[in-house]
Amino acid sequence: MKKIVLILTLAALAGGGWFFLGGRMPKTEVKEAAGERLLARVEKRDIESSIDVSGDVTAAFQLDVKPEVGGKLKALHIVAGQTVKQGDLLAEIDDRDLLTEKDSALTEIEGAKLSMEKAKKNYERSRNLFDEKLISREVFDNLTAEFEISQNGLVKAQRKLQLVEDRLRKTKVLSPTDGTALTVPVIQGQVVIAAASVNSGTTLMSIANLSTLQIEMHINQVDKAKLTLDKVVQIHAEALKEEAMEARISFIAPIATTKNSVKGFQVQALIDKPDPRLSPGMTVTLNVPIARADDAISVPVTAVFKSEGNKKVVYVKTGDSTEKREVKVGVTNIDHAQILNGVKEGEQILLIEPGKLPKRS
Repeated sequence: MKKIVLILTLAALAGGGWFFLGGRMPKTEVKEAAGERLLARVEKRDIESSIDVSGDVTAAFQLDVKPEVGGKLKALHIVAGQTVKQGDLLAEIDDRDLLTEKDSALTEIEGAKLSMEKAKKNYERSRNLFDEKLISREVFDNLTAEFEISQNGLVKAQRKLQLVEDRLRKTKVLSPTDGTALTVPVIQGQVVIAAASVNSGTTLMSIANLSTLQIEMHINQVDKAKLTLDKVVQIHAEALKEEAMEARISFIAPIATTKNSVKGFQVQALIDKPDPRLSPGMTVTLNVPIARADDAISVPVTAVFKSEGNKKVVYVKTGDSTEKREVKVGVTNIDHAQILNGVKEGEQILLIEPGKLPKRS
């Protein structure tokens, strides 16, 4: 019986020891495990460096339709979102004033014809009389001039009619291209102003060809130097998370501009085959590849430290000793850095500087 009691007592003491330790490993073992987590192995992997920028989707080919004559908007035949073909009737402008001008021009032509016919008869009679020396040269010249002036008056009246008819034709606004009406900012009955050299005129609607879209973005100065024309980039739209599209850099501004207090460069990327659900005005994120290294000797970027003279170094662990080595870094991304020389595959390196390692107790 005494032996059984002794065995139970020893077991209780052993369990209490584990309880007072909180069910955890001894302190020395904890630090050894922590040390393992502060090490990384030099490995080979593919590394791709890229930048993510946001941009706005716009139509690659878009134009504003403006009237060539002013007046009250009599009818609108297009609504936003409607597809149109070149030559389709978009809008009509009230032509009553122009029709009145046309009637007036026709009346002037009739009057000019009568005046010319009268002057022509007087000229023909005077020519015969002058040939027979029955009138003076001065009288003949005056009648000749009256005939020529009447001819000019008829031509002037005819040209006035032509101008009025041209303006009448322009009261019917036709589509200059195939596309989709993006916006129609006017309403029927509104007075519109003709586009001229002295003013921009009233925009009746904006028409765009949505078969080709482009992205406009503002790239900072550092990243601009890494871009080239025709570089292919990946696109992700917030509204189409499951879809990945490609675009091609089509324009890089030659001069910097300031946007939101940040100096950078305007860049455009062309989407040759856009998703039908992608629309102008959407915001997308572009992943622009900068560089790539395949099967590269690499380490985590957190294992590369700056040293004197802006040199890059890593700390290689061999047994209980640590060696500081200068390295040359190649392609990097947010996770890994390519090491061109200084370390070998399989070596272990520290993720923090040696002086910050936990000390053994």
